[in-house]
Amino acid sequence: MHSPTSILAISILTLVYLVRVLLADWDAKNLDAAKQSLGQSTSIIRMDVSKLEDWTELKSKVVQEFGGRVNLLALNAGVGAKTSFGPDADPATFRKVIDTNLFGVVNGITTLLPLIKEKSSLSDYTAAIVITGSKQGITNPPGNPAYNASKAAVKSLAEQLSFDLRTEKNVAVHLLVPGWTWTALAGAASGAEKPESPWTPGQVVDYLEEKMKAGQFWVLCPDNDVTEEMDKKRMLWNVDDAVKGRAPLSRWRDEFKDEFASWMAKDL
Repeated sequence: MHSPTSILAISILTLVYLVRVLLADWDAKNLDAAKQSLGQSTSIIRMDVSKLEDWTELKSKVVQEFGGRVNLLALNAGVGAKTSFGPDADPATFRKVIDTNLFGVVNGITTLLPLIKEKSSLSDYTAAIVITGSKQGITNPPGNPAYNASKAAVKSLAEQLSFDLRTEKNVAVHLLVPGWTWTALAGAASGAEKPESPWTPGQVVDYLEEKMKAGQFWVLCPDNDVTEEMDKKRMLWNVDDAVKGRAPLSRWRDEFKDEFASWMAKDL
């Protein structure tokens, strides 16, 4: 299980007002490094996204320093602690993953959405809410049930939020679903050389920007190994488990190995 100082080791919140940025993270060292990199116009706050009282403090900072104006809200909280239902199953680890990955998003939306709605009627105002999901929350591969469940719930929340805000002309919602990306969670923090397969964070951001300009809710990122068509086939196969009455997670079961391979070889 991650130590308290590394639970939110990735950037979890970005608020942009013109060229002003507010970064929130659990790791004080990361925050200081980000401020030095981005410049003095960047504000920082150390917080735990699973704690509503920390969000209340952040909201006060947004009101005081940004006039309550939020143009980009990026909810990117994530912890990848391993969970299982085996003999070493630890409910506390399940709780930590759910509290961070799911309630980090719930707390962020419920705390800051009122500020966004207050400004949404202004003619010069636009806002985007970007929520980071995961392909594991869609295809549900075996091996880490708490993480998969948290990201599946995040996907559902993002869909609901998009629907609820459908009449807000100046507010957009996007679900960012990265492929393999070379971040701290993926091994970049170890100092190892980046493999060929993953994208860089910069590539993900560029892809996200293109989809946001196109007004796309779904931002399903490929990487250097997995194409968009491969992702779509995997997702369709997964949905068909229920539609066709197959055993759950059939993609990874020996009895469906050949059928799945044949499916992946077909054109959509």
